[in-house]
Amino acid sequence: MIEEFRKFAMRGNVVDLAVGVIIGAAFGAIVTSLVQDVVMPVIGAVTGGLDFSNHYIALSSKVQAGAAYVDAKKQGAVIGYGQFLTVALNFLIVAFALFMVIRTMNRLAARQDAAAGVPKAPEIAADVKLLTEIRDLLAEGARKSGG
Repeated sequence: MIEEFRKFAMRGNVVDLAVGVIIGAAFGAIVTSLVQDVVMPVIGAVTGGLDFSNHYIALSSKVQAGAAYVDAKKQGAVIGYGQFLTVALNFLIVAFALFMVIRTMNRLAARQDAAAGVPKAPEIAADVKLLTEIRDLLAEGARKSGG
């Protein structure tokens, strides 16, 4: 059983996944710092000093008015929409960065394929697609009718 587990753990996909998770965690920390330490202060300065991390709606009468978000959470139930905005911005930055990386990788792969002379799959003409669909429908109808 130990040998089987070792083979599983050392498979390329598992190792690639582990590397991806570690790099993803590090990238997430970088993006979190970027948003909290660079982007949100700039947005706060542009909007007149607003600090989004301390914006919340108190759902409990125990929460003191004007308390910092961290303290307000300790006092009672609060909706931290400022924290949500910060996390949503983190997500958008990560998603956009991943989109750009994958887009770049796809373009590089297409260039390599073109340089290597790998032919693209030919595009099927619309009339050929339509005729294929008609043929398939006729064959299916013939099977259903028993003929």
